[in-house]
Amino acid sequence: MPNTSARPKHSRRNRRRRREDPARNELVSSSLESAQQCLFHQDYGTAFVHYLLVLNLAPVFKDFARESFRFTLFKWAEELDSVGRIQDLFNCYEQALELFPSDEVILNSMGEHLFRMGFRDEAAGHFHKALKLRPDYPEARENFYRVANWLVERWHFLMLNDHGRNQKYQQAIQKAVQSGCNTVLDIGTGTGILGMCAKKAGAAEVYACELSKTMYELACEVVTANGMDGSIKILHMKSLEMEVPKDIPHRVSLVVTETVDAGLFGEGIIESLIHAWHHLLLPPQRGENEFREQSATGRVIPAGATVFGMAVECVEIRRHHRTCVSEVGGLSMAAAGELRSPVSCSSEPDDSMEPYTTERLSRLPGGYKPLTEPFTALNIDFNNVQELEGLSSREVQQVHLPVLQEGELDALAVWFQLHLDEESSLSTGPQEDTCWEQAIYPVHTAKGFVLKPGDELIVEISCRDAYLRLCSVAVLREGHEMRLDKRVDSQYSGNPSSNPNPEAELCSALACLQTGQNQTKDFCMLECSEMALLNNQEYHQSFCSALGKLTSQLKVKSRNREQGSGVQSDSSDLLYVLDVSEGFSLLSLIAASQGHVKAYSSVEKDKQQEVLKRLARSNNVSEQHLEFWLNHIEDEHGMLKRPSREKLWSAIILDCVETCGLIRQKLMEKASLARCLLEEGGHIFPERIVVHGMLVESDTLLLESAVQGQEPTLGFNIAPFINQFTVPVHVFLDFSTLECRHLSESVELFVLDLMDANANYTNREVKVQATSAGRITAVPFWYHIYLDQEISVSTLSQNSHWKQAAAVLQQPLEVRAGDWVHLAVKLHKSTISISAHVDSSPRPMV
Repeated sequence: MPNTSARPKHSRRNRRRRREDPARNELVSSSLESAQQCLFHQDYGTAFVHYLLVLNLAPVFKDFARESFRFTLFKWAEELDSVGRIQDLFNCYEQALELFPSDEVILNSMGEHLFRMGFRDEAAGHFHKALKLRPDYPEARENFYRVANWLVERWHFLMLNDHGRNQKYQQAIQKAVQSGCNTVLDIGTGTGILGMCAKKAGAAEVYACELSKTMYELACEVVTANGMDGSIKILHMKSLEMEVPKDIPHRVSLVVTETVDAGLFGEGIIESLIHAWHHLLLPPQRGENEFREQSATGRVIPAGATVFGMAVECVEIRRHHRTCVSEVGGLSMAAAGELRSPVSCSSEPDDSMEPYTTERLSRLPGGYKPLTEPFTALNIDFNNVQELEGLSSREVQQVHLPVLQEGELDALAVWFQLHLDEESSLSTGPQEDTCWEQAIYPVHTAKGFVLKPGDELIVEISCRDAYLRLCSVAVLREGHEMRLDKRVDSQYSGNPSSNPNPEAELCSALACLQTGQNQTKDFCMLECSEMALLNNQEYHQSFCSALGKLTSQLKVKSRNREQGSGVQSDSSDLLYVLDVSEGFSLLSLIAASQGHVKAYSSVEKDKQQEVLKRLARSNNVSEQHLEFWLNHIEDEHGMLKRPSREKLWSAIILDCVETCGLIRQKLMEKASLARCLLEEGGHIFPERIVVHGMLVESDTLLLESAVQGQEPTLGFNIAPFINQFTVPVHVFLDFSTLECRHLSESVELFVLDLMDANANYTNREVKVQATSAGRITAVPFWYHIYLDQEISVSTLSQNSHWKQAAAVLQQPLEVRAGDWVHLAVKLHKSTISISAHVDSSPRPMV
């Protein structure tokens, strides 16, 4: 037996210095020199291989070569990305992280690539690691905030702050467990709260599953922090993949879940419950006369649901889903064809379309008008597997809805009542104080169709692909049926100013049916935000005016140069305009319509290019004056280049603000490059962005940003874990309908000058005087976008296609009327952050 008390022996060899290996040193030296030569010649792939060899053979060079190695890695990754060698790209990052596992810059960069490829969970992990290594690393922090919005959606905070909802779920689970359901499976556990409710109620065994890696890890942390890690088994998988006894030892007596969205079935609850009944749950109780113990039968919470709907008029919905204008920036839209959003519902499934979108009706700018009474669309029993299985094969149901008041038919709004058990239920209705939004089924085919009292709206209801589908198909008026699933001509649109003769309307409808075969030929789909942009007439008219001023000035300059030099310029020497807007944009065509202008568009999709070509022809714009820039370059990074013949740009149009209300990423870098490519007198549109804001008190923003209060949620410690995913800026905000108290006047916060780099700064102190006493919880902000010195548009205007954003303070700030509040506004790589403190200097005596 070895002598355990003896000192460990150190061999002479271990104490001796490692003998130098001349061959190894020569290889390291030559490879290091080769790496530097390759860098000089921009051969990044070969340089990367040389650096790998050097740093593996001689780790002592890591500190010396770190910066050059990072630079080489990032450049080589750009090249691999541009040619689609994605696996090679990630292999390079993995090799780099083997050498530098604690390098926050490499971790952050790999996270950015992962996020762009759609691997949001993995990206979040890399950003989080980078932040742990360096908490003050701004790039990693901003990336983490961006990905946090994807991974932990804001409704998680709303739900955990919804005390009524939480208590009702807890009571239903407690009642089920105490009645004998002692084995429980929580499907889509999220934070783990429902599973912990079951365990607290006395369940003998609790299992939970969660597909999202981020939420799975969060649930594991929460369960451990609450002392239940040994009694709740959490699986990182879909419930559809679970098997007995591989994943859980036997069937359970209770499934709890809230895998429902605003349209009830959108998160796959039907499919997951059918699978659970067949593979994971004990058989259901057969009837009232069956007296088997609860522990021997299975049940589901929630037990079922009732779906309601009503027809509504709403301008805000309308302008996001169909064309509402006949002219945009001086261009007639008659030849555009049918333009509409990708949200469209028919009884037959269509993978290219989403059947519904979601909105909080109570917060829609301009409000909404109910055109019918609410109607019951569907009842579903989650404890009846035959009913669940028969849902998709149900006959299409047709309901007739009496119209109560006159209005334009824009959408069907849908909500539901979730029956947790026989006694308790939750409503997601538009009048409820709830964390839920409503499902919106926009009506595309009834453009301009006005319903009148006495009409009957015919709606078809189906569930062909386990999605609830509601389609407005026809209107009954004075005994005549007018179909809405065909193109509706304005002659029979029901507009009060049109011919009220029902026979004339019916004839027009029949004429439309005869030409219906060609209706889809010119159909083009635009994103909802692109539709709203198209309908923003004020923005396009402002741009048209600003560009008209610029082209007039440049033409005058050109004539003056000709007269001064005595040389006649080439008549083909056009003004060149480049539009690098994201997505669909008419600005290039508006520029080309000015005359003596050649415009370059960044529109990429074939169908959208066809729309612009049709509009060009119908508005007498020569096809030679409109070119699609991306058709001629392989890499979007090459967009900001000189036009042909080495002529500089007369104007460059930059897309500056994202629809969500944030400054677009890398805007200032693009502006810096654009300035170098302008001819003398040329212009960037817009030239300047002025950020405005206001102090507000809003509990709504707090509830949507983090779990509030010091008290545990249902007695569980959840807030510290999910609040890691709190983001300081709330986006997609409608400030006009936000529940809040204004505590100050609006004030200028920041200016971004795209034409003059010397006018820019990164930090600004702003003093704001409180006009009312209260708690400052947030600073909503918006933009005045100056196209030139005189012409501007506001992102806060009623017809704006942009939403607003708000910086939510870490801690609410108490103020009295008259207090001065100091705002520290910072801009880092297009990201705005705001902090606040109250001026502590004594107030003057009155």
